Amino acid sequence: MKNPTMRMALLAIMIAVTTVFTVIPKIPIPGTEGYLNLSDVAITFAGVAFGPIVGLVAGGVGTALADFMGGYGQWAGISLLAHGLEGFLIGVFARQGRRWSAVLGWAVGALFMVIAYYAGEALVFTGWKPALVGVPFNLLQGVVGGLVGLPLYYAVARAYPAIAQLRDPGGWREE
Repeated sequence: MKNPTMRMALLAIMIAVTTVFTVIPKIPIPGTEGYLNLSDVAITFAGVAFGPIVGLVAGGVGTALADFMGGYGQWAGISLLAHGLEGFLIGVFARQGRRWSAVLGWAVGALFMVIAYYAGEALVFTGWKPALVGVPFNLLQGVVGGLVGLPLYYAVARAYPAIAQLRDPGGWREE
């Protein structure tokens, strides 16, 4: 995509969508200071549909904004890293253009997100053993993200084939 205005609009839209999917619904996780949400659906969609840069920015900024807005500001830095790199990894794999590469990207991205949240919670908040409480919830969130986000992308691509033209094939460069 060469139009810088369109690039910025797409980033803003996907940040907003990710923020909304993170805030609604917000289900507190017992035994942790975190919450379960649908952010991974939007992040998976963004990474597959628009590539690694949109996945990175929408995933990281969208979830960090939601954390600040929802009273979970202590998680914003971890969310920025975990979900940003999740979206980036999904986008890197998905740009191969094959379904299996999108599925592999989702699996790698979701696994990274789970590990990043575990390490972040352990180092910043609770220690290694107590941080294990959040792992199954983050894993569930990542699985739901792929099980909903991937079919959502393919349904949109079937209905609107031109979406493929918005995908970033190899990085955004100023020309």
